[in-house]
Amino acid sequence: MFLGFFDPLYFVFLAPGLALSLYATFRTKSTFSKYSKVGSRSGLTGAQAADLMLKRHGVSGVRIERSSGWLSDHYDPSKKALRLSDDVYSSQSLSAIGVACHEAGHAMQDAHGYAMLNLRTALVPATNFSSMFSYILIMVGFFIQPFLLLGVGLFAVGVVFSLITLPVEWDASRRAKIAMDEAGMLSPEENRHASKVLNAAFLTYLAAAVTSLLTLLYYLFRLGLLGGGDE
Repeated sequence: MFLGFFDPLYFVFLAPGLALSLYATFRTKSTFSKYSKVGSRSGLTGAQAADLMLKRHGVSGVRIERSSGWLSDHYDPSKKALRLSDDVYSSQSLSAIGVACHEAGHAMQDAHGYAMLNLRTALVPATNFSSMFSYILIMVGFFIQPFLLLGVGLFAVGVVFSLITLPVEWDASRRAKIAMDEAGMLSPEENRHASKVLNAAFLTYLAAAVTSLLTLLYYLFRLGLLGGGDE
């Protein structure tokens, strides 16, 4: 039976994902920090930018709230709440406006029935269940083979979720970039800088998807489903 985290092959499979994750984290923090020091000429705060974007696109009924934690910004479709961190909510920086409009992009997706967001939202309960129990079942599966297959199957649900997240996040950023330009929130040069923040943030989602996919491939290889298997 393979040893999971104690198997050198595990790190061979995961190395590209881990390297990308480290780079994405560094790039996101450094880019956000850089442009959080650059104020926008419009003088809009993150909360005001998100509100303007929603109103211009006819999206109503969304509450814009302050959220604690660094870069804890998110849109909650179940509560119709757009939550912005302290560094974004009241800041007039390019980073704040970019991030706020990205989250407003998710609210637009929800209002317009964007299929991939609906699919991701529908998968949340299954993904939460998967994250809680997949590794437990895989560990038990070291001794009882059927549990291993079940655990890997549950883990695959999380992989699907991370892959679906990619087009959802990319589309939200696309909407944000267009809205910032069309509404005159940012000048073309400012928009390019704010876009760098969004592109860097997207790397974190890409890294998470790559890492989860490589982990799944490792499990499948060790199960002999990709030509590998236990000695």
